[in-house]
Amino acid sequence: MPKLSRGVIVSIIIFLILLADQSLKIWIKTNMALHDNIQITNWFYLYFTENNGMAFGIELFDKLFLTLFRIAAVVALFWYLYRISPKKTTRLGYCVCIALIIAGALGNIIDCLFYGLIFNDSVGHVATLFPNGGGYGSFFYGRVVDMLYFPLIDTYWPSWVPFVGGDQLVFFRPIFNLADSSISVGIILLLLFYRRDLSEVSTAKEEVEDLAKN
Repeated sequence: MPKLSRGVIVSIIIFLILLADQSLKIWIKTNMALHDNIQITNWFYLYFTENNGMAFGIELFDKLFLTLFRIAAVVALFWYLYRISPKKTTRLGYCVCIALIIAGALGNIIDCLFYGLIFNDSVGHVATLFPNGGGYGSFFYGRVVDMLYFPLIDTYWPSWVPFVGGDQLVFFRPIFNLADSSISVGIILLLLFYRRDLSEVSTAKEEVEDLAKN
């Protein structure tokens, strides 16, 4: 059996992550109303929510700007991965990390670009795929579907704790999706195991900039 090239391997990884991410999101949208939840274990729920922002529901920037930034970042990463994957000196694991980040970003971009067009809203009822009356939003203004909720600790602060005594304590509170997870895993692996590769990229960039100045 012929050995798969790095380019083929990372392409398969991106495709499989996108397939899993979008399959789960579409299932959630077409089977659950907003804020419905399914308990899998005491510490894991499928909890349907939507957001306009970045990973884990953080909202810091305008929706259109955020989507355009994501698209530009993915295009740049695709070009970078295309350039480095054929090189014998490039480690496969490094390419896989970049592929994980690309796949995750693409997964959320698809939501932003198309979900407003192909789904009606999910407030109080299950959404319909390709509804007769059109979707809930316009191109670029779809909402990202999140569903993975891990309340590993769900208890209450002791009454003697200042300011928060008696309040509910939940860890881990953010609700996210497979695309967010792919981005996070890719970044964490890069920082843990491929900092040398990142530093080499930075050094090469500086050398190119120095040559351009001279």
